[in-house]
Amino acid sequence: MIYLLSPLKKEETISLPMIKFTLIQQALDLSKHNLLMFTSKQAVISANKLNENWKKIPCLAIGEATAKQIIVLGGKVILQPNNFYGKDLAIDIVNKFKRKKILYLRPKKVSFDSKFFLKKQGIHIDEKIIYETTCINYNSKDKPKKNAIIIFTSPSTIKCFFKNFEWESSYKAVVIGEATKVHLPDEVLDIFVAKKPLIEECIKLAKEL
Repeated sequence: MIYLLSPLKKEETISLPMIKFTLIQQALDLSKHNLLMFTSKQAVISANKLNENWKKIPCLAIGEATAKQIIVLGGKVILQPNNFYGKDLAIDIVNKFKRKKILYLRPKKVSFDSKFFLKKQGIHIDEKIIYETTCINYNSKDKPKKNAIIIFTSPSTIKCFFKNFEWESSYKAVVIGEATKVHLPDEVLDIFVAKKPLIEECIKLAKEL
């Protein structure tokens, strides 16, 4: 049995969403910026709910899933680095966008402080918190069965899973990337990382185990 902890439902998995999203802002002013930065699919979805004019502004998309969401909703991706880890991203931004006024649209809590990282590289960006992620509460009867494969799609899904359930030694964990993997507690021993940071890749890997 493959349990997917994402809010998205996917065939061949048991849906056990750990998180829900809530908008923090009632409106979104984009008039002072000419470049947007997104680090998650949900940030793109939230921006679309607040101000559909976001899609008129070029976007930096961190990760393949984020870039896909921007394109699906009608936005334009002009840079798609895989992550924030390393100076290459900062160099790209300095070389290509140093005269741009960048707005980072983000959740309330982030696993990596990208604004601080870029600031150390001499890049100033503005940021706006537009949504927050909260845990869904479950009863013990909802706990995954023994020998289950559990797909963690973000640090938040890890936090919320362990808020609800205890880990079984028979479980196997599939994680969407290395940045998520580091949030697993030491008791999780059987860990497998998807080749690409996509839910589809996680499911593919889980089926191979």
